[in-house]
Amino acid sequence: MLSYTSAVMIALDATPLTISTGGVARYTLELACALARRFPNHTYWLMSDRPFPMPDSCPVNLRRGSGPRGFLERRWWLWGVSREMMRRGVRLFHGTDFSVPYLPLRPSVMTVHDLSPWPGPPGIAEGWQPGAHRVRRRTPMLLRARIPSAVITPTEAIRRAVIDRFDFPAARVVAVPLAAAEHFRPVSCAPPATPYFLFVGTLEPRKNIPLLMDAWREVQKSKGRVIDLVIAGRTRSDFPPLPPEPGLRIIGAVPEEDLPALYSNALAVIYPSLYEGFGLPVLEAMQCGAIVVASRDPAIVEVAGDGAILVDATGANAPRGLADALASIARSPEAFAPLRERALSRARQFSWRRTAELTQDVYDAALRLKTPPEK
Repeated sequence: MLSYTSAVMIALDATPLTISTGGVARYTLELACALARRFPNHTYWLMSDRPFPMPDSCPVNLRRGSGPRGFLERRWWLWGVSREMMRRGVRLFHGTDFSVPYLPLRPSVMTVHDLSPWPGPPGIAEGWQPGAHRVRRRTPMLLRARIPSAVITPTEAIRRAVIDRFDFPAARVVAVPLAAAEHFRPVSCAPPATPYFLFVGTLEPRKNIPLLMDAWREVQKSKGRVIDLVIAGRTRSDFPPLPPEPGLRIIGAVPEEDLPALYSNALAVIYPSLYEGFGLPVLEAMQCGAIVVASRDPAIVEVAGDGAILVDATGANAPRGLADALASIARSPEAFAPLRERALSRARQFSWRRTAELTQDVYDAALRLKTPPEK
């Protein structure tokens, strides 16, 4: 039972909403709306030092805060956000994207989505997010100084990584899974003129698109038939352009409302990522009843359960393993009907309502703390 049943003002960082697509923006949007619907006695404020759009048809208890007022508040994380919380009577701040106010004047919760900003495999000196200089510099200092009252991660795999890397108290790191929005469901419509494999996600180096391309080409050669490869998502600046070739369709970012049909009609949805914090497109595709082929990344394994085909994303055998999986699906897609049912069953275990409840539990625990965390 929740301890804080009386009205509480809570702020969430809305800065991710300044970017129209991406997993962190979707997380912030869905979580804020789910919290406001599930806990109507609380008021949730979206706050940022930059302009952002409010969600469509948002609950009345989800409100927009003000940006910086004056020169001093332009130092947002040092002064601005704390002063805005004071004006609104906010008792807790949730940093939805790796940051919280620098001064622990009130309890705060930080979401660490993954460790992609930090050095990873050999040759990835700046991690998978070379542009994340501020996160790489700021977040470790906040964590090691114990500024956040608690940390949320999307999976147990990332929870363990945060504890190990930043020596943050294990009792204050909580795994809270994400979910796919309710509109992701199977869509029935006429089969596409040409069958296609589908990738959905931001085009960036860790998504392992070259492996996907190689496996798709092998299937094309072995099957002797046309199977397109559809790649949907915004392209990040560090991703090299893909040269045109027959059957390759790069369609860019797709509106949310169009994704369920795209997932549902795919021969299979392929997600061979080298590293993930959760892998939301995997769950979205499973909730649409798609055949999903994904990498054995620890976070994806945790999310997919038995609802997807899992393959190696690295190593000498990776191209052949992925190509064999795709060829089997292309040869006899009807044989994978049981996998579709397992995917739907697994997806039903996730919901934004449940995510909101678990997140509010973390808020309540942070609000119960009488003193700042020990350093």
